[in-house]
Amino acid sequence: MQGKVVIVGGTGGVGSALARKLAASGHGLHLVARDAARLSALASELGASFASADIEDPASLRSAIEATGSPLSGLVYAVGTITLKPVSRVTSTDAERDFRVNALGALVAVQAALPGLRAHGPGASIVLFSTVAVQRGFPLHASIAMAKGAVEGLTRSLAAELAPEIRVNAIAPSLIRTPLAEGLTKSAAMAEAIARQHPLRRLGEPEDAAALAAFLLSSDSAWITGQVIALDGGRGTIEARG
Repeated sequence: MQGKVVIVGGTGGVGSALARKLAASGHGLHLVARDAARLSALASELGASFASADIEDPASLRSAIEATGSPLSGLVYAVGTITLKPVSRVTSTDAERDFRVNALGALVAVQAALPGLRAHGPGASIVLFSTVAVQRGFPLHASIAMAKGAVEGLTRSLAAELAPEIRVNAIAPSLIRTPLAEGLTKSAAMAEAIARQHPLRRLGEPEDAAALAAFLLSSDSAWITGQVIALDGGRGTIEARG
């Protein structure tokens, strides 16, 4: 299955948008996610192979990715959580789950895909996901920012270890309109208030993240590795005008 791209979390908002974008450009796909029904429907739509897995179960995740075969041109771990609580209310269960889903899951996914990525040879690419909240502190984000901070460290360590054959980069988005973020975006007034906090005056869309991920998977980004790239409407670095 030459040129296959493995998308983990393929039924989420970003993963689905990316899968459709890659399929449209002729990539082969293997989709991995927890929701078997949505996963099967998306795979059928795109003519992709798939395997259901519990992202929080390393053995399940590893098995689903290893089912892909090789060589693999890329791995995208488009999985995340949104835990927003005052630090006094963050439980060990919250923090441990955020770490398992975001950081440990990314590590396991990379380990499982590594033989296939190495079989591809130079040009293989890994894309992980962080958040703007790591570099710019936000209230209520202690647990998720801690977990995604680990993803950024993992990104740079992997980029150093796997160069020059495999490139590794991460995307650090601000709020994107996905099912995961529905609790923050289903209210039009709340969504508009958050959008105004961004200099570009809108929330992100799944297609924004899909476009950047597709670029990082492609040969157009052949001289980019070890980077955490902001996808945040300017929110992480500049102030929105009142």
